[in-house]
Amino acid sequence: MKKLRIVFMGTPDFAEVVLRSLLSGPDEVAAVVCQPDRPRGRGKKLSPPPVKVLAEEHDIPVLQPERVKTDVFLRQMEALRPDVLVVAAYGKILPQGLLDIPPLGAINVHGSLLPKFRGAAPIQWALIKGEQETGVTIMQMDAGMDTGAILLPASLPITDEDTAGTLFYKVADLGGKALLEALELLKDDNLPPIIQDGSLATEAPMLSKEDGHLDWSRKGAHLHCLIRGLDPWPSAYTFLDSKRYRIFSPKIVAGEVSEEPGTIVRADKQGLLIATGENYLLIGEIQPEGKKRMDISSLLCGTTLKSGQRFS
Repeated sequence: MKKLRIVFMGTPDFAEVVLRSLLSGPDEVAAVVCQPDRPRGRGKKLSPPPVKVLAEEHDIPVLQPERVKTDVFLRQMEALRPDVLVVAAYGKILPQGLLDIPPLGAINVHGSLLPKFRGAAPIQWALIKGEQETGVTIMQMDAGMDTGAILLPASLPITDEDTAGTLFYKVADLGGKALLEALELLKDDNLPPIIQDGSLATEAPMLSKEDGHLDWSRKGAHLHCLIRGLDPWPSAYTFLDSKRYRIFSPKIVAGEVSEEPGTIVRADKQGLLIATGENYLLIGEIQPEGKKRMDISSLLCGTTLKSGQRFS
């Protein structure tokens, strides 16, 4: 069976997991394209993206264009002569001229079951919206935002304990496996496209820090999903005495609520039991302003949080 010549485009950890799976397969990764190195940390030192690090470990050429809509970059891609372009969380919309270069087109590993959750943060929004399952879609790329034809979907369940952090690796791992399956089907011309039903589409836009400000008057089920969907970033937060507390590891505790939403009903080694607009939330981990994330037992050793106090 013919070995495909692939150019891979991706940048963050999600793409690194997919690329690692691709490198375990039979096909040739001729080059990797990722975003330029960016300053990170307190020292603002230039750091390479995870995909670049992995590619260099395997002696694969790396391209890092600031812009993909240039004649120079298109000529570089044409010179690589890829059979197919594989994209996973690259971070920019690709022009049609680039997608038309490979004879077999461009396929994308998208972290949702399309047409649900088109956009930059599909894993987080699946949790925030309370979905019971998610997955990946191997899709044929076009010039739109995740609007191309579906080639191969693969699903997995979402548990009550999943966060964006845990689900991220499950989805990325599934994406790598689905990609290898799709490439084998593509070689046999056995990967028919299915046009998306645009009427079923939902959006998954980039998140901001402000999305994490908790409104305790909302139902406990809503807050439970929101907190997990924003863990680890940008994280959910609330205030007490003008101090910010980041909130993690929630559990719903059913009960008739008589306290004002945001009130701490109980504070012990089991967690913080907090009143919401419907039912209670038991919070297992917290990060006080200027400190590290910790469990509630550790918090109570050095901080006085007690029943009757109310988060705003």
